[in-house]
Amino acid sequence: MSAQESPSQPVLDVQGVHKRFGGQHVLRGIDLTVRQHEAVVLIGASGSGKSTLLKTVNLLEQIDDGRIVLAGDDITDPRADVDAVRARIGVVFQHYNLFPHMTVLANVVLAMRKVFGAPRAEAERRGLELLARIGLGDKAGEYPDRLSGGQQQRVAIVRAIATNPELLLLDEITSALDPQLVGEVLDLVSELKAAGSTIVMATHEMSFARRVADRIVYLKDGVIIESGTPEQIFDHPQRPETREFLARVSDPFTA
Repeated sequence: MSAQESPSQPVLDVQGVHKRFGGQHVLRGIDLTVRQHEAVVLIGASGSGKSTLLKTVNLLEQIDDGRIVLAGDDITDPRADVDAVRARIGVVFQHYNLFPHMTVLANVVLAMRKVFGAPRAEAERRGLELLARIGLGDKAGEYPDRLSGGQQQRVAIVRAIATNPELLLLDEITSALDPQLVGEVLDLVSELKAAGSTIVMATHEMSFARRVADRIVYLKDGVIIESGTPEQIFDHPQRPETREFLARVSDPFTA
């Protein structure tokens, strides 16, 4: 059994992470451990540090203190190969970031071919299989602007999982969608969770968080205020800040 597969070894271990933007202290000593096949959902108001935390894990933002360990490797070590680290992590952001001049299939297979060197036929076979699985096999030859927002976001998710990443980061992936398209994207995330993906996800969709998460982490002002199972956080929150936040949240998603 490899280090990545060891049940005792976290896939992700965030240790005492601080991040500042000028005089703004955005992350204030974050400690977070995520184990294999676990789905951890980050909740909190805008500006609480959720997106910044995800960006530090993918090395899009450099931390000021602490360290981040991916399957035993300190990826915040200055000697770490940033491109090699990012190749191990699948990321999907609010906006789909599909290449408009490339077909849906070309978008999906790009990393498989350019980063991992998969032969074209092999990459396209896997890409078509994944697109068919999410009901978009007939869109493989289309360009992204011919797809709905929900379809584009599902393609972005498939692109992120095509290389079998060790960790999947999802940052408010439904916030740019019309409400009627949210469900189809969240259904795909539920399928990925059921298939055993290791996921860290920031979302405002509280009922979805309850449904898919193994653990909920509530952030406020760059600090983890409370962490626990969905039942603990939503039904029996311990901290007054958590209770106040949940009381304010409006939930447009119907589970």
